[in-house]
Amino acid sequence: MKVAVLFSGGKDSTMALYNALETGEDVKYLLSMKSVNDESYMFHVPNIHITDLLAEALNIPIITAQTQGIKEEELKDLGVEAIYTGALYSVYQKSRIEKLGDEVGLEIISPYWHVDELEYMKEIVSLGFEVIISGVFAYGLDESWLGRKIDDKAIDELVEINKKVGINLAFEGGEAETLAVDGPIFKKRINILKNKKTWHLDSGLYIIEEAELEDKWI
Repeated sequence: MKVAVLFSGGKDSTMALYNALETGEDVKYLLSMKSVNDESYMFHVPNIHITDLLAEALNIPIITAQTQGIKEEELKDLGVEAIYTGALYSVYQKSRIEKLGDEVGLEIISPYWHVDELEYMKEIVSLGFEVIISGVFAYGLDESWLGRKIDDKAIDELVEINKKVGINLAFEGGEAETLAVDGPIFKKRINILKNKKTWHLDSGLYIIEEAELEDKWI
């Protein structure tokens, strides 16, 4: 089937893309929604400007559309024929994309819906994806997590934080945002040349200011 993948560059949309490719789908393009609203209900915001570079690293065409980030209006901007999504637990996100699918005859596929959070995070690492944390927004996650790579040690620490404050290990409660910079489906990797961190009270962002593609040597 010819599909598009709703793509933010985060771990979940990257895993949705991975699943689509692994199951033999014909991925025609990535679809990146750039929200004017920094607190978009639907679409990942931190480092969304990197998706063009990520698409080049993945060697898959990308279509970019701008949305105002308004709850009920965001999905009107999509305009695709078939969509894979990285939805894990967000009924809000999944239900509205599926509503669009029903209206225009789309098949909406969310391959990791209600996946076990811990096993999912471990799978990301075991597959060889390099994912960094680009934003934190929850008690228990401090500034030291900004820009940090998600590896086995980080997952172990997240498990301990989860025991204390009950965060979702896959960040589906909005605890953090992520960015995939390399992995088994990447033809080239993202090399971050310049970044800045911002922190306010109990949340912060890791913003990539300059990045380049880097060849991968086997």
